[in-house]
Amino acid sequence: MDQGTGMERGRARRGDWVQIHSVVLSVGERSPAVPPETAAVSLELRLKGFALAEAELGAAVPVRTAAGREVRGTLVAVWPRYPHDFGEPVPELIPVGGELRAILREDPHDR
Repeated sequence: MDQGTGMERGRARRGDWVQIHSVVLSVGERSPAVPPETAAVSLELRLKGFALAEAELGAAVPVRTAAGREVRGTLVAVWPRYPHDFGEPVPELIPVGGELRAILREDPHDR
């Protein structure tokens, strides 16, 4: 359990923010109109929502998405993190915020 948060990473409680996974269409169920490399793999769903029941990792659990949909899938993460970022900082852009604020503070009549 994470200290001070009440979050258990291996078990979801009702109301916890979770991520689930399910196979929407297996190989062979895909449309014949999709390219062969697409038809060769299953169509999978991964989504995040609020657990509607308690569940252990790997168990099926219903969730309610932020949009209000109810979906059932295999629990793969409890309180999942967002691992993306915006990459390396661009040195030329670092001072832009301060420069813009200075411009906005200037009196247009002083120009």
